[in-house]
Amino acid sequence: MKKYDSTASRLLVSVRSAAICTLGLGVGVMPASAANLTRSIEVSSAAAEVWSVIGPFCAIKDWLPPVGQCIADGKSPPTRTLVTRDGKASFVETQTARNDKDYSYSYAFLSSPLPVSQYKSTIKVTAKGEGTSVVTWTGIYTPDPGREKEAVDALGGVYDSGLAAIRDRFKK
Repeated sequence: MKKYDSTASRLLVSVRSAAICTLGLGVGVMPASAANLTRSIEVSSAAAEVWSVIGPFCAIKDWLPPVGQCIADGKSPPTRTLVTRDGKASFVETQTARNDKDYSYSYAFLSSPLPVSQYKSTIKVTAKGEGTSVVTWTGIYTPDPGREKEAVDALGGVYDSGLAAIRDRFKK
């Protein structure tokens, strides 16, 4: 009976050790948590009018202040390359969904200088009332480890400046 207890005890210790090692190793490879960002702004114009200005995929160069150039690839779904006004950075983005009836499109980064990965975003215009609409820009992404604040600050700044430019364009 003692031999059985000894074998069972050794087996139990081995299983516990393996479980602890597995947990310890797993912690080091856990992926970073996804982050979400949403910004909205009210615009003094009908949703259809706002969409006619911001809805075309490369129209972003006309309302997002840091963007100086948008180069479309002409394919379906489209991919665009955005170059900053100073020419120091570029982003490659592909459209992943589009609904002109609901005034929205979604896109994803293929490459970006921002400290994020797996970035996906949607821009949507919603009618709020007669002559008023709301533009909402949402994103989900994984910040680079240790650069979480930098990522949210950079994306938040882009969203805020773009939405303010849209609002200002439709001021009455």
